[in-house]
Amino acid sequence: MLLGCIADDFTGASDLANTLTREGMRTVQSIGVPAADVRIDADAVVVALKTRSIEPQDAVAQSLAAYAWLRRAGCTQFLFKICSTFDSTPRGNIGPVGAALRLAVHADEAEACVPVCPAFPANGRTVYRGHLFVGDSLLNESGMQSHPLNPMTDANLVRVLQAQTSERVGLVAFDVVRRGPGPIAAALKALGAGGYGFAIVDALDDSDLRALGEALAEVPLAIGGSGIALGLPENFRRAGRLAEHAPFAVKVDGPCVLLAGSCSGATRAQIADYRAHGPVLELDPARVTGDAAYLHEVAAFCIAQYAPALVASSAEPERVAAVRGRFGDGVSAKIEQFFGALAAELARRGVRRFVVAGGETSGAVVNALGLAQLHIGAEIDPGVPALFARRDGAWCALALKSGNFGARDFFAKAQRFV
Repeated sequence: MLLGCIADDFTGASDLANTLTREGMRTVQSIGVPAADVRIDADAVVVALKTRSIEPQDAVAQSLAAYAWLRRAGCTQFLFKICSTFDSTPRGNIGPVGAALRLAVHADEAEACVPVCPAFPANGRTVYRGHLFVGDSLLNESGMQSHPLNPMTDANLVRVLQAQTSERVGLVAFDVVRRGPGPIAAALKALGAGGYGFAIVDALDDSDLRALGEALAEVPLAIGGSGIALGLPENFRRAGRLAEHAPFAVKVDGPCVLLAGSCSGATRAQIADYRAHGPVLELDPARVTGDAAYLHEVAAFCIAQYAPALVASSAEPERVAAVRGRFGDGVSAKIEQFFGALAAELARRGVRRFVVAGGETSGAVVNALGLAQLHIGAEIDPGVPALFARRDGAWCALALKSGNFGARDFFAKAQRFV
C-alpha cells in the first residue's frame, strides 16, 4: 500500500477514490477504520468517515485512528480529503483534524508546512489568491452560504482556516503555482521555516493540480479535495512502484432505487429532470417523524413502480427552514435515519442497486447496508464513480453523489453504471 487517505464523508471518499482509480491506482474505499487484522490488497485505501459535522474532538479521534491503521498498513504518504467547498464551521473540523494529523505525521519536523487545496476545476471549484470560487461565484455567494449544517459565509480560505487553528496559515499564490513544481515545493518549505503550519494553494485548472501533485512527491501529508490527488499517482509511477489497473466491474442485476437527501441546487435540478423519466416520491416529514408504517409504505411504492423510483427529501432553503422550525433541528437526523432504514428494507426485498445523493444520506445508506469495503468502478460524472460491494454473499452496486455534483441527467444516467 502506497497512499493512505482519510475522508471526512462518504461521497467525498468515493470522489477521491474515483480520481485515484482513473489515474491508475488500485483503490479500495473502506467504510470506517478497518479492524486491526484486516488486510486490503490495493495501492491506495480511502478510509471513509463521517466527521465533517460532528464534534471536533470526535473527528480528531476517528481521523487519528484511521491514520494509525494506514501507517501500520505501510502507507508512505497521507491525504486528508475535505469537501471542495471547504464545508466547515469556525470550530472545525478541517483545522482541528489537520493540526492533529500534522502533529502525528510530522512528529519530528516542527517546520513542516502542510499544503491545503480544495480545488476541483472539473466541477467548477477553483482557488485564486486564497479565495474559493464555485463556478463564477465566490463561495459565500454560491448558495453555500445557506448550507443547513455548514454555512460558508467567507470565500477567503486563509481566513476561514485560520479561525479553526492556532497554527499560522499562509498562501502559495497563483503566480508561484504557474511556475511549476519546484517553486511550489520551495514556497512550502519557506513558509514552514517562517513558522507557518498550513498553506492554502491556488489552482485554476488541472495543470495546476498536477504541478502541485509533483511538488508533493516527498511531502508526507496534504489536505484537499479530490483534485489534489490528480498528480500523486504519477509520483509513484515515476518511481517504478505503480502498475496500471482498470476500474473494477461486475454485473449486478435487479431493480434500482434512487434516494436523494441533498438540498443543493444541483440535486434539486436533477430531481426535476428525473420526473420525465420515472416516478418521484417526496417524503412527508410529518410521517417520517411520527408514522412507523410509512417506511413500509415507501418501500412498497419503490418496488411496485414501472421504472426506478426516486425518493427525495430535497427542498429549497426556505422550505428546509420551515420544516426545521416545525419539527426541530433533529428532523434532519431523523430523515437520514429513515433513508438508511429504507435502504435496508429495500435490500431485504431484493434491491441491490442504489443511487444516493447527499453526503449524510450516503453515509446513512452505507451504514444501514452494513458495507465494509467498496471497489471503485467507472466514472459516471466527474467525482462520482460506480461502486461495488459484497453483501450477504452477493454483489451490490451503488453510486454515492455529493449534493452539488453530477450533470442534470445524473439520476437517469447513473442507472446504466450500477
